Amino acid sequence: MGCLFTKIAVLSSQATRFGTSGLWSHRPRIKRKAGLVQMALSVDTDRFGEPESFWRSDTLTTTRIIGIDLAVEAAHKAIVLDQARNAFVSQVLSFQTDPAEIDRVLEVACAGAPDDVRLVAVLEATDTRWHTVGVYLARHAVEVYRVTGQQVADQRRVYHRYAKSDRVDVRVLARLPLLYPERLTRLAIPSGAQLALQQACREVARLTQQRAAIKQRLQAIDRWAWPGLQQVLAAEDPARRWVRECWYDPWAVCAAGAAALTQAWQAASPQSPAEIAWIAAFVACAQRVVSLYGHADALPHARFQATLQREQARLDALADQVHTLRLKVVRPLYRHLYPQRYLETLPGVAQDSAAVYIAWVGDIQRFPSAGHFRGWSGLTPFSRQTGESQARGLHITQAGPDVLKATAFLNAQVARLYDPQIAAVYYTQMMEYGKHHLQAVCACATHLLDRIYVVLRQNRPYQLRDVDGTPVTKQQARRICQERFTVPAEVRRRNNHRVRRARREEWLERREQQRSSA
Repeated sequence: MGCLFTKIAVLSSQATRFGTSGLWSHRPRIKRKAGLVQMALSVDTDRFGEPESFWRSDTLTTTRIIGIDLAVEAAHKAIVLDQARNAFVSQVLSFQTDPAEIDRVLEVACAGAPDDVRLVAVLEATDTRWHTVGVYLARHAVEVYRVTGQQVADQRRVYHRYAKSDRVDVRVLARLPLLYPERLTRLAIPSGAQLALQQACREVARLTQQRAAIKQRLQAIDRWAWPGLQQVLAAEDPARRWVRECWYDPWAVCAAGAAALTQAWQAASPQSPAEIAWIAAFVACAQRVVSLYGHADALPHARFQATLQREQARLDALADQVHTLRLKVVRPLYRHLYPQRYLETLPGVAQDSAAVYIAWVGDIQRFPSAGHFRGWSGLTPFSRQTGESQARGLHITQAGPDVLKATAFLNAQVARLYDPQIAAVYYTQMMEYGKHHLQAVCACATHLLDRIYVVLRQNRPYQLRDVDGTPVTKQQARRICQERFTVPAEVRRRNNHRVRRARREEWLERREQQRSSA
């Protein structure tokens, strides 16, 4: 499963350099006006659609910006910039993740400045260091901003094209508020419960990916050892699991015959009466496998069977872990953080999906508009426009948390079947714009995020509506989706991305032939 990244910049006025903890023995005295002490937990708005401006035109407060380049093992780097003079007032400072050393950075930032100096910190997200340093700075009345590594890399190419170092990065970080203050948003520091929910959701996603990988390995071995087995038994069929555990050797299957297999399956089947129609086709498949490989030594089916037994045991263990994690960790934390549970009124969103949104969104007030929320999620496409032309069909930015993007995509798959307005988006993308299924579902996911934003912002349940805004029931909504927004099968085949790629390759081949014949 991209993520939010953040950067801190703090203002300073005296040039000093340090690298060890013994250079100063006292804590800095940092004075603030009460009105300037603000925790960086939300993004205010002074006009529609834009975060609160970095600049404060209504005050004459001195502003010092600290650019901080965080490291995982090495010492962090920082530098102080005076906004009024647009000049650095310190050398590059080295410090560790220690309260005393961070206080020394703040002391350097305040040196020579008035008592009501405004401190701003801009830092790049590195590992989890941004959270530790960001929390401490916010507690000491520093405005904390976090930026992505891509933003720093882009500006570094302008600032110093042929150099990449910590000393260059801290200077770039300190100057970012001067370059585009409207693109900086305050760092939202999640609560302890929210961080615990994020970790639990990540663990669920990681275990789910491991389960998917095991399933793919099982099917890959089946395709290798038993060609044609997928036509006889579905991947999730209990009979296929039983075959892997007990009858994976095709020579043993042929020797036993259909009657013995039928008797064994009736004794082992979880259903009563057992479905036995597949056994004749399975025996025929075993005969074809024997004909293909010729003799039992060609492929170690007995060892494959032992391997599959171990893989299926791991699969069961992972399923139990996911179930326990959701039941005892994810859902209790979600209900604690969001007792209203209005998100579950959205089609396609159940409590496990709602827990993902609550874990990463946090305080919805930090997003001044639905556009900012969509942009943060990473499900919006790139924009490329020049003159009167504008490129379309570009890739999504993928800037947001991977778990949230994957959850929104899966929720949109269901929502398009039960919400007429989202179904209309899917239908338009497929029928009018010629998009393939994945592109259309991504568009639906963006519209679903708009609804999530409104539900959280207004703190109310979601109301299903027809495309003209008329409220409808769940049954009416489902019927509207089926009757008016069902995409024909031929359109799906025509818009399939493999078919589209084949058509483009044919077009390129014809063009090359025309050029060669000209």
